[in-house]
Amino acid sequence: MREGIREPTDLPDRNILNGAPRQAVAEIIVLGFDYGARRVGVALGNGITRSARPLQVVHTGTAGSPALWRELSALVDHWQPHQLVVGVARHPDGTPHEMTQRCERFARQLEGRYHLPVARVDERYSSAVLEPGADTDDHAAAVILQQWFDTLSEPSAGGPLPC
Repeated sequence: MREGIREPTDLPDRNILNGAPRQAVAEIIVLGFDYGARRVGVALGNGITRSARPLQVVHTGTAGSPALWRELSALVDHWQPHQLVVGVARHPDGTPHEMTQRCERFARQLEGRYHLPVARVDERYSSAVLEPGADTDDHAAAVILQQWFDTLSEPSAGGPLPC
C-alpha cells in the first residue's frame, strides 16, 4: 500500500483501470504520452476530476536516448503514477504505419522499465481537437489522456467509475 492511500472497500471486482492497482479512483494518478521521433509530450491526469492537463515536453534526442529515459524516470519518480497511457499513431483508415510500431515499442519499454500498466489509445484525431497555436506535444498528450479517461465511463469499458 502506498503512503496515504486507503485500501478500497467498495470497488467492484472488475479491474476498472486496465490493470492498475485497485485503489480508490480519486487517488489514481496517470501519466499520458504523445510519442514522437523528436519529442515526447507528457500529460498528467487524476481520478478525482477524470481530467488531463499538459505537463511538459521531453526532447528525445536519438532513439533510446539515455537523456530521454532519465527525464521520464524523474517524472515517474516524482508523480508516482498508477497507470500510464500512450497514444498510438495510425493512418486515418486505422492501418498501422512506421510510427505505430515506434509507439508500441515505446509503450513496451515503459512497461518494462516502470512495471506499470500501459494503456494504448488511438491518437489518429487527437490533433484535430487542439486549439490553433496549442498544438504542442504536451497538449496532444493531454488530449490522448483525456480520451482514455472518457472511455472509462463508456458502457463498453464496464460502466461508470465509482465515486
